[in-house]
Amino acid sequence: SGELFAQAPVEQFPGVAVEGVTDSSRYFVIRIEDGNGRRAFIGVGFADRGDAFDFNVALQDHFKWVRQQSELARQAENPEQGPKLDLGFKEGQTIKLNIANMKKKEGVTGNTRPRPTGLGGLSLLPPPPGGKSSAPVCPAGEQPSTLSAQLPGTPITDSLLSWPQP
Repeated sequence: SGELFAQAPVEQFPGVAVEGVTDSSRYFVIRIEDGNGRRAFIGVGFADRGDAFDFNVALQDHFKWVRQQSELARQAENPEQGPKLDLGFKEGQTIKLNIANMKKKEGVTGNTRPRPTGLGGLSLLPPPPGGKSSAPVCPAGEQPSTLSAQLPGTPITDSLLSWPQP
């Protein structure tokens, strides 16, 4: 007939309208009422524990939202109760910002030393201090006279270099 048989008004959770069963997480007791003041308790069980968890969380989330809405409405009615922040500058107040890599004067740059570039214009980092160099070190002021073609990653040996004789 479409006529309302019973309802379960849930005004708070946890409360008397919906209660979890003590020895199971999948069952709940719900108090239903008809329009004439009669009440009855019915049991509701979920076959899947995940569905019971979702039911419990949905009730908790709803009442959390209800509390937040009532708090926002209360703050909207009394806006002077909230903390007042004055973030404006006072008379004569100044601030100083120190930002690295900024030009101090027009035309002056922070690092004027050029970086060595490798293939494709990529900048190369200097070798680590005290590290071994892969290139041979020539005696003071001398340059190797011939360096034959070498594949990357192959070591340089004395047979590839011919040093000038004194």
